[in-house]
Amino acid sequence: MRGGSIAVVGGSIAGCATALAATRGGAERVTVFERADAELRDRGVGIALQSDRYNELKDAGYVAPEMPWAPLTRRVWSVRDGEAANGRAIGEQPFPFRAYNWGSLWSELRRRVPEDVDYRSGAVVSAVRPDDEGATLRLADGHEEHFDLVIGADGYRSVVREAMFPGVSAEYAGYIGWRGASADIEGLPSDGLDAHNIVFPGGHCMIYRIPDGTGGHRLNWVLYTAPPQTDGLHPDLRTPTSLPPGRLNSELTDHLRTLVAENFPPFWAAKVLGTPAETTFIQPIYDLAVPHYTSGRMALVGDAASVARPHVGAGSVKALQDATALEAAWIAGDSWKDVLERYDSGRGAVGSAMVTLARRMGSTQVENTPDWSAMGQPEFDAWWQDQNSGSDRSSGFGGHSLKVK
Repeated sequence: MRGGSIAVVGGSIAGCATALAATRGGAERVTVFERADAELRDRGVGIALQSDRYNELKDAGYVAPEMPWAPLTRRVWSVRDGEAANGRAIGEQPFPFRAYNWGSLWSELRRRVPEDVDYRSGAVVSAVRPDDEGATLRLADGHEEHFDLVIGADGYRSVVREAMFPGVSAEYAGYIGWRGASADIEGLPSDGLDAHNIVFPGGHCMIYRIPDGTGGHRLNWVLYTAPPQTDGLHPDLRTPTSLPPGRLNSELTDHLRTLVAENFPPFWAAKVLGTPAETTFIQPIYDLAVPHYTSGRMALVGDAASVARPHVGAGSVKALQDATALEAAWIAGDSWKDVLERYDSGRGAVGSAMVTLARRMGSTQVENTPDWSAMGQPEFDAWWQDQNSGSDRSSGFGGHSLKVK
């Protein structure tokens, strides 16, 4: 289907990919509304794409080999073992992933958005009002614009989703991710080709090397655990929110640093604790699944549609796959109704399956951790297979294979 005016609410990775999908699909006019008024490329956290899913997305034209990345081949799960520098490995597994810097990946996608797309930074959409012929966006400054189709790529606090399904919002999973990126990459085992999961009672910390955006590397880490139920240490995270650098409660920071000092092998404790505290931030973990990816002349992509806990390693993959599927539906459909029905039928079940798997992994890896110290490779393998109901190659870990309908 060709023609039409399209609004994409949100201009991050999902939004740029969606703008690309809309133009490829034949949209006449595409406008992106991004609430941030600064360059998103400054976000330096790590993300990873599973290699098979990367190849599918490369073939679809959404990622490319020249996008800076760091290879990962294996993941090692380790527990503290006295003063042993790296601890004791309780399990090793193949880990064919490509590690990216979020900001660099966004920059590459932003560069691929056609010049005739109107990308507006600092444009805050406060409400969406649907009608039979499309939907009207109301901006924070009071300005209104009508479009034939509005696509929400505005994350887990989506204003588009609220217009589609009032009251359906992300639910706090009961724990957090404490994130940071360190410039200290000296002495990494296996020349940085391994990802490392440091485990402790009540959670784990995943650590891996990422590009720094300037030709070097940084050490990306994220620690998952439940904050203690103590005043001053447990922020109210039931309403979807985030705690960026500079706003993290100092008592909570001190608690997390103590947790690392007491539970991490010395080498990894030094890496995490060497990250300047003021640059670290909290990512509350949420769950979200929507009834449908479309409603009327509105659609959702990425975290606006479903939020799966990060343990499945597929958040960015899913956002890029959503855009790829939307493009295919656009090309195959001959009306707005046809396009949106094709898109919803192709992606809704995938999003729900990812959320289900992620909840199961969150339960076993954070909320109800095993006795890590009693594990060796056989016990670890059984534990991992139980989470995936068998092989992780078919469970959706790393993302489901892209099958466009």
